[in-house]
Amino acid sequence: MARRPEIVVLLEAGDIEGAVAAAPEATGPVGRRLRIERDRLALALAIGDLAGALSLERVIQTLSDFADLALELAIGEAMRQRTPDASPAGFAVIALGKHGSRELNYSSDIDPILIYDPGTIPLRPREDPAEGAVRIAKLVVHLLHTRDGDGYVFRVDLRLRPSPEATQIALPVEAAISYYESSALGWERAAFIRARAAAGDVAMGQDFLAAITPFVWRRSLDFGAVGELRAMSQRIRAHHAAGQKFGPGFDLKRGRGGIREIEFFVQIQQLIRGGRDPALRVPDTIGAIAALAAAGWITAPEANTLDTAYRLFRTIEHRLQMVDDRQTHTLPTDARALDDVARLHGLVDGAALLALLAPHIDAVGTLYDALDSDAPQRVPAQANAAFAQAGYADPAAMARRVADWRSGKVRALRSPAALEALEAALPGLIVAFGAAPDPDDALAAFDRLVSGLPSAINLFRLLEAQPVLRQQLVEILSHAPTLAEALGRRPALLDRLIDATAFDPVGDVATLVAEMHDGSGDVEAQFDRVRHIVGDHRFALGTQIVEGRADPIAVAAGYARVAEAALVSIAQTVIADFEGKHGVITGSELVVLALGRFGGGLLTHASDLDLVYLFTGDFQSESDGKKPLGASHYYNRLAQRLTAGLSVATSAGALYEVDTRLRPSGKQGPLVVSFDSFARYQSENAWTWEHMALTRARPVFGSATARAELATIIGAVLRTPRDVGALATAVVAMRSDIAAHKPPLGALDVKLAEGGLVDLEFFVHFQQLANVIGLVPDLRDAIVALSSGGVAAPELRAAHDLMTRVLVTLRLVSPAMDVPAPATCAVVARACGADDWTDLMARLDVARASVKAHWNLVVEKAKTT
Repeated sequence: MARRPEIVVLLEAGDIEGAVAAAPEATGPVGRRLRIERDRLALALAIGDLAGALSLERVIQTLSDFADLALELAIGEAMRQRTPDASPAGFAVIALGKHGSRELNYSSDIDPILIYDPGTIPLRPREDPAEGAVRIAKLVVHLLHTRDGDGYVFRVDLRLRPSPEATQIALPVEAAISYYESSALGWERAAFIRARAAAGDVAMGQDFLAAITPFVWRRSLDFGAVGELRAMSQRIRAHHAAGQKFGPGFDLKRGRGGIREIEFFVQIQQLIRGGRDPALRVPDTIGAIAALAAAGWITAPEANTLDTAYRLFRTIEHRLQMVDDRQTHTLPTDARALDDVARLHGLVDGAALLALLAPHIDAVGTLYDALDSDAPQRVPAQANAAFAQAGYADPAAMARRVADWRSGKVRALRSPAALEALEAALPGLIVAFGAAPDPDDALAAFDRLVSGLPSAINLFRLLEAQPVLRQQLVEILSHAPTLAEALGRRPALLDRLIDATAFDPVGDVATLVAEMHDGSGDVEAQFDRVRHIVGDHRFALGTQIVEGRADPIAVAAGYARVAEAALVSIAQTVIADFEGKHGVITGSELVVLALGRFGGGLLTHASDLDLVYLFTGDFQSESDGKKPLGASHYYNRLAQRLTAGLSVATSAGALYEVDTRLRPSGKQGPLVVSFDSFARYQSENAWTWEHMALTRARPVFGSATARAELATIIGAVLRTPRDVGALATAVVAMRSDIAAHKPPLGALDVKLAEGGLVDLEFFVHFQQLANVIGLVPDLRDAIVALSSGGVAAPELRAAHDLMTRVLVTLRLVSPAMDVPAPATCAVVARACGADDWTDLMARLDVARASVKAHWNLVVEKAKTT
């Protein structure tokens, strides 16, 4: 409201429709216009919704229509930027999910599939259609997804396309048709119930949907697909077990009896009967409920139960998402926050909200449970007793899970040998998981792991033979979702823990590079080996924290050495292959500069790599190979391949996200520049924040001579005399921008919160540049030097270390930076050297107060300038 007074005036006058109509912005770049319209529209719809002046259908359809418009304008702008004179055609957006059914939330992602016709898509001269389509797609996503000073338009999730791990983000239309006709999975059929050609070449999109109609709507009953959808629902229930007990913290979307189960209930009926009855092919949930009732497939009371619950749940979901534009479906656990949501809905307090929701949650859950009422129950009584004795909260549910393993429903347990291994390991597993902080949740996580395996023989044999390993697995599944997810993708990681050296510090970079060397000369084989070894070490390092075997700071340094070794190994491989095609440039070489946490030598499990690529020698030189290239072209292509080698996933997984935006001129500049250009830019054109970034610069690839030369350049830049007052003003302004555009992720975000690591880093960088003291990339050493120089208190080092330990540990156990479960709180406290959680929070308060006091010195300096 403070930002959009023009909308507030109309709302105060009671003109809701006028406020909605006034949302569009007519001037400025497309991206800015869309962000402003999104802001205005969200405000008008929110007030209209809260006032009861706009129905649920009107709200969600208006949001969805705006998504269509945004995509349409983004596609047009992307094509105009590339081919201004060509007519826009041959590129279409297929909307899926709530966007496809015109049911978007306030804070929804959009989940499009992008398709193109190679014969009609506008291209630049001699451009490959696939490359052109991907470039258009990236521009569209950038226009909508990127957050700037005006916010963002929509988060865009492209993972619903076929085989997202292996396909480009835009698909040729014929290839997409072929996939859905021959290779698609059952859940993809359900996804296309709500598909719609939403933007771009809509006629082409509609032709595509018509072509795959037989894939979605089959005349014969397909109970295999229905079973897959039911199994998906059960996996969601199991995965979100913590949110299934109704009350504060309940997941309104994924919990038992929530929104997802209403949608699945409806879609199962549609999949079974929609092939023979086109009247049931209704994309939106409310309309589909009515269609099923009209056709007699569900009773009037069932329809009323589903319709009433769906409207209520979606409305409360919107109340949740109105708070800070949060992409959440979970009722707050904090009593005051729950009261706030209740009052948004016109209720007295959170207890009234829970009382309103509870009967509807129970009714939907009961209806959905009835879908499986005809399934055979083969749960032996003694299994229930075993689970009850071991401490499980719901012994019958756990026994049914084991019965599913025994029945062959899980692919990994269909062979006699696998079942034999299961039976041998089962007694020990029941006891081990029963000792977990939440036995039911831990066993559910293990079930997900088993369900993802082609065969579980070796896993169960290993767990039977290694009781210690069994206990470590329980702790990982109980406390570290990040590691559990990695284990689900690659269960062989568990083998790493058999060797006691998994809990030793990782070696130096040279030792790691030697370990990663494949020796075959095959580029892909080398890439896969690096990925496997990096995965092994990162998993083992994370486990060291969960097990209490290592200081998180030592683990962070280990993460950094592993990353540096991976970069060196990939660079050596890429350069050797590139030189075979294009030769070498005499007297010149590639040098890689690490910045940020990588430059400082302390990474988290989730850190990306901030890199700047440079080259030595004359930019006018040329390579001597069969296909010679000029130096700038040579090194830019080489750096692109290095980035791809580090970031593109292969069958062995992914390595790191690479961020090159800190290079000279940022995204507007070339990927690689010469030393001379770098030095000139830093001395003549760089902003203050770029010099701050240089305080953590560390060469991680290149000869010793080149590294020394680069260190001399950087040292000269950092030692440049500065106007301290102007420096303080620039530093404070930059910190304010970060605070405005990148708020803390969760309650424990020790990086972005006030008095957190970013404040500490900014204070240190200011003092480094202002006093020319402690100009080293290791932040801990820099703080010691500043303390010795009298410009920082000694306790700042302890504050840095504590918050770094918390950050590194939470990236593993609570990636959302929220307070974890009590048992996991104990793991975090132990890792950070505290007696318990209360002690840790007290220490953290002291650390943040110290940082805040130091940072305020810079703020005051800026005010007095």
